[in-house]
Amino acid sequence: MTLFQKVDYRVTSISPPQLQMTNNSPPRVVMHRGLSLLELTVVIATLLALVSVLFVGSRAWKRGSDRTCCIISLRNMQVATRSYQNLYGYHYGGRPYADNGTQNIADHLYAKGYIEKTHHDQSRGQKNCQANGTYSCPVPDIFPEEGKLYMECSLSALENHLPAAHGGW
Repeated sequence: MTLFQKVDYRVTSISPPQLQMTNNSPPRVVMHRGLSLLELTVVIATLLALVSVLFVGSRAWKRGSDRTCCIISLRNMQVATRSYQNLYGYHYGGRPYADNGTQNIADHLYAKGYIEKTHHDQSRGQKNCQANGTYSCPVPDIFPEEGKLYMECSLSALENHLPAAHGGW
């Protein structure tokens, strides 16, 4: 044996064969992060259903607010007409004096400050209701009977646009 020669001192012996251990439990499932395509489809379908309900609700809200704006305009015009009639002693079926060359009640109300320009334009049919109905005055120069409106909306009969009880206006 020389000085630089390697000696292998490992013991090589025959070892018994290693037994493999078996496990009766199911194999481990690796969990992936995120959503599967099916889960994503269900989420999108649910969101679309909620958005469609929102749109239906908002349309109903818009119709209700348009109806309310129309009723308020009709009521304001009716209250102004009745106030003018009572203040100056006119009876229903009567006509106002021809102030400024006209007997149109809406012109009198606007000239004396009872109504604003928008209501004056509505009474002349120049401005539509919020729901795109048209306003009209059947007889613009005669005070209406009690329980009858001075100004009407074309949608009053179609869409329950006017409350049933408006006699106190």
